[in-house]
Amino acid sequence: MTEISRPKARVPVAWVLAGLFVASGLVRFVGGTAEAIALEMGDIRSSEAAETHGPAKDAGLLDQVFAELREREQSLDAREHALDLRSEELNTLSQNARAQLDELTVAEARLRETLALAQRAAENDVAQLTSVYASMKPKDAAAVFEEMAPEFAAGFLGRMQPEAAGKIIAGLQPSTAYSISVILAGRNVNVPTE
Repeated sequence: MTEISRPKARVPVAWVLAGLFVASGLVRFVGGTAEAIALEMGDIRSSEAAETHGPAKDAGLLDQVFAELREREQSLDAREHALDLRSEELNTLSQNARAQLDELTVAEARLRETLALAQRAAENDVAQLTSVYASMKPKDAAAVFEEMAPEFAAGFLGRMQPEAAGKIIAGLQPSTAYSISVILAGRNVNVPTE
């Protein structure tokens, strides 16, 4: 027959820790008592030995450690405060940047509207001027177009009805008519590249 193995009983960790604390207390108590008895009996030969191992020396060392810890804590508090201030600064700068970006977006939209309005107005002005030139007597319009730069004249003639544009071109000097015709043709013809 096989024996059923029973699990081993384990001592709870809390009991082990409690035992260690009690033992530590006893050692300290007995150690302190033994030192007091030894002092009474004169077993400790010099006061220097008492100072190097006595409670006063330990208290001084603890005071020094606590002072260093307080200093360190104050230093960390100062750094934390500085970081908090910097964080607030960065948040303020971020909010200002967002506000400025929003303002720029609005300004850009207004600028686009203004440019579109100006472009429509310019387009309307050019269309109206083109209509004026088209309704003029061809001879009078040709005299005006002779004074214009060929690129500018080509812009107006390209917007006119072919019949009105043809009558004006017919009244131009041959060299001017040729320059304007080349510009007009260049806008509508793809020049082959070699």
